[in-house]
Amino acid sequence: MKASAKTQIIGQSRATQFLRELIQTLAASSSTALVTGESGTGKELVAQALHAQGPRAGGPFVPINCGAIPRDLIESELFGHRKGAFTGAVADRLGRFELAHGGTLFLDEIGDLPMDMQVKLLRVLQERCLLPVGASREVSVDVRVVAATHKNLESEVAAGRFREDLYYRINVLPINTTALRERPEDIVALLQFYAEKHILPGNRPLKFAPDMMQLLQAYAWPGNVRELSNLVDRFSTLFPSQTLQVHTVPACMMPSGLVALQAQRLSQMPTPAPQPSLFRSDSALQDALALAEPNGTPVAAGDAVSPPWADNDPLSHLFAGSDSPAPVPRAAFAPMPLSASNDEMSSVEEVILLAQGIQTLPSDGISLKQHLIDIERSLIEQALSRTLGNVSQTAKLLQLQRTTLIEKINKYELRGVA
Repeated sequence: MKASAKTQIIGQSRATQFLRELIQTLAASSSTALVTGESGTGKELVAQALHAQGPRAGGPFVPINCGAIPRDLIESELFGHRKGAFTGAVADRLGRFELAHGGTLFLDEIGDLPMDMQVKLLRVLQERCLLPVGASREVSVDVRVVAATHKNLESEVAAGRFREDLYYRINVLPINTTALRERPEDIVALLQFYAEKHILPGNRPLKFAPDMMQLLQAYAWPGNVRELSNLVDRFSTLFPSQTLQVHTVPACMMPSGLVALQAQRLSQMPTPAPQPSLFRSDSALQDALALAEPNGTPVAAGDAVSPPWADNDPLSHLFAGSDSPAPVPRAAFAPMPLSASNDEMSSVEEVILLAQGIQTLPSDGISLKQHLIDIERSLIEQALSRTLGNVSQTAKLLQLQRTTLIEKINKYELRGVA
């Protein structure tokens, strides 16, 4: 494997700038380096940069994860074996040390290496020669070793799980990678980089609105850069070419820590500006709706009141022009004047309600919540039928996010229609 000469350490924070300068200084040496830091902070990227900027850049870069190789095979993987050395060894096989000859061997998660292999690795690092499994002669190797671990090796040594002599042998040139939560100023550059990297064919890179960018910078990123890259990959697939805002991303598509921050930010957001009413505005109906309130005070046509649905109402997105409910003309919800009998509705009142598309209230009452749910289910079912089950077209027809529509399809068990 060749390490790219364009290996980038992205970011302009003080910690990232210091890391780039340290890599440039240490790259000239062939001494063993130990890269420490949390998972996902780019330890292998540091190893690649050490290789690419050093005198061994023309040689191979060979990585191996010491924790991913079964205990019985780790010696063969590192040092190779000869034909017939054990059952299944049908041919000679070079180990990672020999494959990295003239270049760099990256020993990832060296803290997971078994104790018996630590002894053999220590001898190879000291003598620069190895004995393949089943061989009778040692083989000399010219390799720069860069080791990495997310563990605290000093604590492992104190606990007796890692050899002290090996620790001092590999810790010649120590490098520590900083957690992403400690350098939030790098997040903007990383988001832009991975938005370009994960762009879908035929689409523009994902963008982030200022409120969404602030949300992501406030997040602790326990998975560090790896988590950020995976999240941008997810968003690029779900929202191609879009500009993400805090209220446009479903909670089910974000880690729990971001969900908590999102809920906090949404609770602090101001009420959106009034939007044009979606109700009928023909003059005859408006004249009929310009009725007096119970106390006799006239209702002006332009007056607005809060909409009669709750924030979590299942139909709020159908009435409002945005994700948050928008105020509508007050006349559309002015109370009807009382009839001579409270138990009866005049024909004029019934005509007005029917003109608005509102079902007349049965004499024995109705469950408003269930009725609204039935209406939403019916509208989704009609839209799916009209689009022949195409979820993307249905979401566009209902002015919903595709992921929100999928949640509602599952909720109302409309998979058969879709």
